Amino acid sequence: MLRTILAFGLAAGIVVAVPMCLMVANSEPGSAGHSYLAGYLVMLVALSLVFVGVKRYRDRTLGGVIRFAPALGMGLAISAVAGVIYAIGWEITLAVTDYSFIDSYAAAAIEAKRADGASAAEIATVTARMAEFKAQYANPWFRMPVTFVEIFPVGVLVSLISAALLRNSRFLPARQATG
Repeated sequence: MLRTILAFGLAAGIVVAVPMCLMVANSEPGSAGHSYLAGYLVMLVALSLVFVGVKRYRDRTLGGVIRFAPALGMGLAISAVAGVIYAIGWEITLAVTDYSFIDSYAAAAIEAKRADGASAAEIATVTARMAEFKAQYANPWFRMPVTFVEIFPVGVLVSLISAALLRNSRFLPARQATG
C-alpha cells in the first residue's frame, strides 16, 4: 500500500507542480502569474491520480473490493504526498524566480482594487495588508503550509468521491486476466 501511495502521490505532485510553476515562471512582471481557475483545474487533473491509485490497489491487491474508510485513507495519503511535492515544487519555483511572485501578487491585488474604483483609504488598506502578507510570506514556515493548503482540500474532495465510488465493487470492476 505504501508503495502505491508514494508512487501515485509523487506522480500527482509532479503533474500539478510542473505546470503551476511554469505558469508563474513565464508570467509577466506585475501580474499575479496565473488564474485561479487554471490552477485548480490543473490540481483536479493531477489529483485524478488519487482515483487511479485507489482503484489499482483495490483491483490488484484486494481482489476488486475495498471499503470506504480504507479507500478514503489511501486517497488522503496520496493527496498528502502530492501536496508535499507541490509545496517543494513551489519553493523551487520561488527560488528560481528570485522570490518575485509575492511582489507581483501584491502589485496585482493593489492594481485590481484601483481598477475597481476604490477610494484612497481602501487602496491604502489593501496596500498595508499586502505589505503584512509579504512579510509573512517571506517566512517558509508560513509559506509552505499555505501552499500545502492550496491543494489538499481538492485532494480531500477527490478522495471522498473516489472512496464513495470505488467501495462498490461493481463500479469499474477489475478485469479478469484472460488465459
